[in-house]
Amino acid sequence: MLAAIRSAAVVGIDAYDVTVEVDAAPGLPQWLIVGLPVGAVKESRERVGAALVNSGFTLPPRRITVNLAPADVRKEGSSFDLPIALGILVATGQLDPNTVENRIFVGELSLDGAVRNIRGSLSVARHVGRAWPGAVLVVPPANHAEAGRVTNISLAAPVTLRELVLQLRGDDLVIGRLPESSAVPRAYDIDFSDVVGQETAKRALEVAAAGSHNLVLIGPPGAGKTMLARRLPTILPELSEEEALEVIAIHSVAGVLSEDITLGARPFRAPHHSISGAGLIGGGSTPRPGEVSLAHNGVLFLDEMLEFPRSVLDGLRQPLEDATVVIARAAMSVTFPARFTLVGATNPCPCGRAGEPGRKCTCGPAEVAKYAARMSGPLTDRIDMHVPVGAVALRDLSGDAATGDGSSQMRARVGQARCQQRKRYGMLRGVTCNAHVPGRWLDRHTPIENDARTLLHAAASTLELSARSYHRVLKVARTIADLGADEKIEARHVAEALRYRPSARK
Repeated sequence: MLAAIRSAAVVGIDAYDVTVEVDAAPGLPQWLIVGLPVGAVKESRERVGAALVNSGFTLPPRRITVNLAPADVRKEGSSFDLPIALGILVATGQLDPNTVENRIFVGELSLDGAVRNIRGSLSVARHVGRAWPGAVLVVPPANHAEAGRVTNISLAAPVTLRELVLQLRGDDLVIGRLPESSAVPRAYDIDFSDVVGQETAKRALEVAAAGSHNLVLIGPPGAGKTMLARRLPTILPELSEEEALEVIAIHSVAGVLSEDITLGARPFRAPHHSISGAGLIGGGSTPRPGEVSLAHNGVLFLDEMLEFPRSVLDGLRQPLEDATVVIARAAMSVTFPARFTLVGATNPCPCGRAGEPGRKCTCGPAEVAKYAARMSGPLTDRIDMHVPVGAVALRDLSGDAATGDGSSQMRARVGQARCQQRKRYGMLRGVTCNAHVPGRWLDRHTPIENDARTLLHAAASTLELSARSYHRVLKVARTIADLGADEKIEARHVAEALRYRPSARK
């Protein structure tokens, strides 16, 4: 008897239909899985066989052939265990074929028949919602909350294989609904009010948060660069529903989904400087998202940025420009979203004391130049803001009183600025922040006072700004104006934006 069970598989962060065909024919007992299975898919015969027996079902001595269609697409992962098990039960007459109609099954099986979690269940649910609205998707219990974010499908999450089969036999599949969300915004245990001094750096981070601008903090060891950068998420606005779905899908596919992400917190990724290019950008024989994609709609923080290999840093150039990563292999090409705010922290020289008043730098001019050259010119040009962070005097650290605004006040201003930008770019698809808008569009459509444009043109000539740098200065100036709720870009906005260019600090 031939059985056909509907399932799905994930490529990148998208899913596609897979039909699990099972034939149980007379002959010598053996299993054969075809349809380009790899790794865990080939091993499913051992898990499925043990799960069936330990769940109280019989496994007749038959020649079992499992085909994963379409057969010309590579299959990996453990999500086919559940549909294969059901296919065997249908093919051997232990389950009525009608009970699996209009239902999609994904899930890994343990040896005792328990249904275990899988990667990419949200991607599968989104695909089912688009291709089969109204269908029932059967997922592991651990993936129920994740897949339940897609509201136009019905979900079932049986704990064991035996429980699922009993429900199917009785035509009583339990459809679970998520309770109304009562999640509250994450309460951070860090705050910008903890920072003593560094008002210039705090202002720059607020501008970066308001416009999603890339930023690098440059200063001596112990000045507070890392402390400042790690507080950036505390002033970022909450994810929208569409943004949250994208973020959860990426983290689910990568197998690093955390509770903070499911609650809508923006990602904050901080890889070590020993990371490989594939780890940062993405890759592998079967493409997986890298840190730039895991930071999508959030922050990618590179501490000790100039300690990263230059080849690895240069891999950021294309994602920073296009907000996507395309990983091409002989058999497939996968696109991952990668729209993130890059924040770097670095010392000015190998010893870290260059340009610091009262401290002597032990590096020669050639060493300083060589160290700075670890960041290529094209990458430097893509970073909107270069912010010096000086050391705080020890006498200023002894007080207990907070200095400057805390995260709540900064977050309110950032939220107001972001709201203005969403209204401004409502007609532009995929643009919600100043950093994402095309430079020529902004130059044509935003009001700029004459003296501000004169200053911008003069600075472009004097500082030899490229076209990209010119537009990035304009975008930062627009963000500064938004923070002040100013309709027009004024000269003071442009002047502040120019102070963040690297050549303006020389």
